[in-house]
Amino acid sequence: MNDGELTRDRVKKKALELGFHKVGIASVDTDRELEVKRLQSWLDKGYQAEMGWMGNPKRQNIRLVMPNVESVICVAINYYTSPEPLLAAGRGKEKGGEYAKISRYGWGRDYHKVMQKKLKAFAHWLQSQGEGIDAKYYVDTGPIQDKVWAQKAGIGWISKNSNVITREYGSWVFLGEILTNLSLIPDTPHTEHCGTCTRCLDACPTQAITQPFVVDANLCIAYHTIENRGEILPEKIGKNLDNWVAGCDICQEVCPWNERFAQETDIIDFQPYPENLAPTLPELANISDREWERRFTGSALRRIKPNMLRRNARANLNNSGSL
Repeated sequence: MNDGELTRDRVKKKALELGFHKVGIASVDTDRELEVKRLQSWLDKGYQAEMGWMGNPKRQNIRLVMPNVESVICVAINYYTSPEPLLAAGRGKEKGGEYAKISRYGWGRDYHKVMQKKLKAFAHWLQSQGEGIDAKYYVDTGPIQDKVWAQKAGIGWISKNSNVITREYGSWVFLGEILTNLSLIPDTPHTEHCGTCTRCLDACPTQAITQPFVVDANLCIAYHTIENRGEILPEKIGKNLDNWVAGCDICQEVCPWNERFAQETDIIDFQPYPENLAPTLPELANISDREWERRFTGSALRRIKPNMLRRNARANLNNSGSL
């Protein structure tokens, strides 16, 4: 469908008005052969671990998701919040190193809820601009190669630790997409700017980044603390948790782009809930299902079920000899 009066500039202006920090547009006609081959190679090596949904054929052909899609509107929101409260609490250094580490993405309100509300409003606005306009939105919930499309839309580039880095906010961004049948003028794809830096590879305690731009989930602390449903963590993971109980930010924390360009978000919902700043490992190791329900209402950390959170905390305590 031709965009008619609905120009790229109008679409992007509306996205910014709705509170997205970055917006870009990619054409689905762009060549994706290389990305498809890379995804298939990653799957063939078993690097998806137990994430079977990564093999969904729709990821390799976006028209299986929306047959009449012509453009992908990509958006990003900065979620960075200052680590000062954590530093003030001496996380992991006081009380015998008993403070638990929670990935920054989970400090505040569930990003799915925040992003989906804005994307829903954006999609409805698009559809109201003319008869026959279709729009379908996703935020980390559908068979979309969101990072690939973000790079093609000029949002940022896929870095050596597989995150998307933006010039303005580093990699502390949440990504979302709207698929539409509008034929909008695409933005220029972003170029890659990791250079010769290998800080993320060098810092990963389990060598999960097997080579630049390739992450093996089987070795990733974030994967195991969030997705692994087993009763016991693999030995190599358990011994290298370093107090992480929910995700892992090591490869992001050492990134020069994050060190230089991270800036406080203006999204109030992403400000940390006090109890997420520096919980102790003993309290999480013994958290009840009822307390988990109370503490993590409206949180992305609900992905980590109470038995998993207890498991993660106890593995850390076992490392310190406190269990």
